[in-house]
Amino acid sequence: MRHDPPIAATLGADIRALRKSRTLTLADMAETLNRSVGWLSQVERDMSEPSISDLRQIAAALDVPMSMLFGHSAAPAIEQGYVVRAGARRPMGSGEEGLFEELLSPDLTDDFEMVHSTFQPNSRMQTPAQRPTQEVGYIISGQLDLTIGERKFTVGPGDSFRFRGEPYQWANPYDEPTVAIWVIAPPVY
Repeated sequence: MRHDPPIAATLGADIRALRKSRTLTLADMAETLNRSVGWLSQVERDMSEPSISDLRQIAAALDVPMSMLFGHSAAPAIEQGYVVRAGARRPMGSGEEGLFEELLSPDLTDDFEMVHSTFQPNSRMQTPAQRPTQEVGYIISGQLDLTIGERKFTVGPGDSFRFRGEPYQWANPYDEPTVAIWVIAPPVY
């Protein structure tokens, strides 16, 4: 009799990838969570299932929304780790500031992640951000105003852009949503 892997099969791998992208050791994170290194190691290897409270603490320690840890969908076994169906994307972020994102990558275990972003009309990033990443974006529809370092750009359908560790900020002051695909290395969500 064949058993399909549990829904949370990639949860541990994602937690490990997020922890490593933040240069946290198992000991550092276990201390933050007030848990043992052994317990955290078992969670990362999918040998132990964290409680809701544990997931809340893990999300806070990794500075990610809870949705990143809950959003694993039950894909057919043959597709797990390979295919993400349009209706099974994991939501990312809170939607604050008018940005709605979904993870296109099957999990966070690669050297990069792909993200589908929708910037609502008349929305803007309130505070510039800066992360230790390389990011490339491709605009599918709409327009987006970008500030990268001291430079300002307006990008539209078919345009792409990149930033590498520089401060950046976005705005969609237009009356239509903007849809973009991002590739981010290393994974940060």
